[in-house]
Amino acid sequence: MDWLPIVVLFASFFGMLAIGVPIVYAIGLSTLASIATQLPFLAALAVVSQKLASGLDSFTLLAIPFFILSGNIMNHGGIARRLIGLAKVIGGRLPGSLAHCNILANMLFGAISGSAVASAAAMGGVMHPQQTKEGYDPAFATAVNISSAPTGLLIPPSNTLIVYSLVSGGTSIAALFLAGYVPGILLGLALMVVVTFIAARRGYPRPPRPTLGEIGCAVWEAGPSVFLIVIIMGGILGGVFTPTEASAVAVVYTLLLALVLYREIGVRDLPAILLESVVTTSIVLLLIGASMGMSWAMSNADVPFLILDLLQSISDNPIVILLIINILLLIIGTFMDMTPAVLIFTPIFLPVVMEFGMDPIHFGIVMVLNMCIGICTPPVGSVLFVGCSVSKLPINRVIKPMLPFYAVMVLVLALVTYIPQISMAIPRALGY
Repeated sequence: MDWLPIVVLFASFFGMLAIGVPIVYAIGLSTLASIATQLPFLAALAVVSQKLASGLDSFTLLAIPFFILSGNIMNHGGIARRLIGLAKVIGGRLPGSLAHCNILANMLFGAISGSAVASAAAMGGVMHPQQTKEGYDPAFATAVNISSAPTGLLIPPSNTLIVYSLVSGGTSIAALFLAGYVPGILLGLALMVVVTFIAARRGYPRPPRPTLGEIGCAVWEAGPSVFLIVIIMGGILGGVFTPTEASAVAVVYTLLLALVLYREIGVRDLPAILLESVVTTSIVLLLIGASMGMSWAMSNADVPFLILDLLQSISDNPIVILLIINILLLIIGTFMDMTPAVLIFTPIFLPVVMEFGMDPIHFGIVMVLNMCIGICTPPVGSVLFVGCSVSKLPINRVIKPMLPFYAVMVLVLALVTYIPQISMAIPRALGY
């Protein structure tokens, strides 16, 4: 085996990350350097350019800009406030009800918008002042918001699962969406258990029982927003439209909500929302294109087979191999954001787990759940930074209150990893 392309690829990639080179440039330049050890420089440059272009030539990828636009319309369209009202009704009389409300609202808003960062910003901005006013520890309130914001990345629709579908060779997006429901809800419920124990011990207040009128009002206001999930998943499963077409339907529906029903934004606000969506889409698609080149370079250098041989030399037990992969993914998640991590490491680890019979749908949920934990951890946790900035607290004050939530997130990860039925029950029941 020629080790030079592999050494050049990873040494240059991690070296550039260490000195602060933006990740998309680190991916592209390290790929070019690796291929240039096997081909003339101009030929290597042509290969990288070709892979970048062909990586973006996919109908499936059209779903990403549409879901991003839909999420941005929601962020500005008053949906967060209405979902919080619904979550307060659902949270009821539980100890620490405002914290439970934060978790439920993040699950709902994240599922609808598909963005953990947007959830942490929107929900934290509304819930943190209320929790502080009711006597909650600000660091605890921040920890609750940060740990629950990624739950919506598992509950569909999810851009990350769309990216995984692309890079894994066309795993069914509908099946991935279905597989994310139970793990996402399980994660949210597990966080609520932690909140219940802490809130009961600290004696956080319970609100008065909501009246039937308040319940009806909350459901009436938030119902049209939540119905978006029904439209998207119902349309996909019923064969009315594809996941890509569903993303366009989501844009039309959220526009009608924000412009006509809720009237929280006007036509004059749309150019700014479109510009914001274009910038975010450009970043994501550039990452995808560059990462497809790196995936080709790794496959060409036989990196997946090397990793498989290395893991099998340690153990041939699938339980041990999955444990090692999870540990590696958790470490990766602490310094790399979700999308590039999924793009880079899926081609490495997916062939390994498929070797001992793991379903690509199941592994996709495991990988995304790992990355959900990673974006809540320092030093590069985007949700951690956003949550702390919203509550105006330094990160070092939030880490200790986060520890019980980290523990329960890892516990849920272990359950999802080693009990495939948690992820696969719904897809299998529906024929996937």
